[in-house]
Amino acid sequence: MTRKTKRTIWISLAAFVLIIGGAAAFYFGSILNQLNGLQKEGDESPFAGIENVEKVSTPDPPKWEGTETVNILVMGVDARGLEKGEVPRSDSMMVVSLDPLTKKINLFSILRDTYVDIEGYGKERINTAITHGPNVAMKAAGDLLGIPVQYYVYTDFQGFIKLVDAVGGVDFDVEKDMHYTSKADKNEYDIDLKKGYQHLDGDTALMYVRFRHDAMSDYARSERQREFLKAVAAKMQSTTTIAKLPSILEEVNPYVDTNLTLSDMWKLGGLGYQSSMNGSEQIPPMKMLKEERTPGGAEVLSVTNEDKLKQYIQDIIHPPAQEEGSTPGAEDKTASGDEQDSKQPAQ
Repeated sequence: MTRKTKRTIWISLAAFVLIIGGAAAFYFGSILNQLNGLQKEGDESPFAGIENVEKVSTPDPPKWEGTETVNILVMGVDARGLEKGEVPRSDSMMVVSLDPLTKKINLFSILRDTYVDIEGYGKERINTAITHGPNVAMKAAGDLLGIPVQYYVYTDFQGFIKLVDAVGGVDFDVEKDMHYTSKADKNEYDIDLKKGYQHLDGDTALMYVRFRHDAMSDYARSERQREFLKAVAAKMQSTTTIAKLPSILEEVNPYVDTNLTLSDMWKLGGLGYQSSMNGSEQIPPMKMLKEERTPGGAEVLSVTNEDKLKQYIQDIIHPPAQEEGSTPGAEDKTASGDEQDSKQPAQ
């Protein structure tokens, strides 16, 4: 091999390294830029109006040190037809719990009609908490579950649609025909899905997670939302989707707000990629809820035993060591025996 040939090879290799390095710098630079934009401040915050008229001083959420379990409240709202600065009630509320030590993720969907004591505002449905600001919503969810909620992620219908479309849609098994029309919404969000395994884009995915017009209403809908979110999370972990991350973030950025800092997102992103889904639960579970009416006559859901609910959550996040010869889940059935005798909510 001649000296000229060797020099040509080295120049080509150097050029290749520079191109790859430049592409990587652009890729990570784009990600950092978009991640920075997720945390809205000032007038860009969907809660700007609330913060200016806040009546109750709610403490900041607990700080995540990076080694203990991190809990993130994910809220989806229907922001159609609202005035600027007006915050709608949560259409869905989920807490994503991630343990850095076990690399396990648990997903808890909170029934929106759960009647709780919202600190500073009295007894209300938990889906009203966000109308008082994200700190109030995090505190209400944390008090119900008995765990510290450090972060929130807030989006509306459009943000959900953009996310599903940006990842290329999701192949999913729709368990039954779903049909619903509403002239009040000018038929903008009618639901028309057929049973079977199919490819859902943003619009059809929104139909699926919103549907509640059957005998089980919100109980079944919360389960559908958890299952679909797990499918989206699995899609996000694919190599193809990771390569598209800058464009995905660019699509959803205008519709998302969070208190996650760039450093937190970076750490959690890596941790989430290494973790696997452990399970998902409805909160309150059927055996620990009952339907009742408020003094004003509104139908709500209440927790039959708040302490047992908190212990139930702890046993899921940090399972107790099983004694030799014991059957998993037996302790839970014994502990909640008084709830087993109660009837399930009437449909």
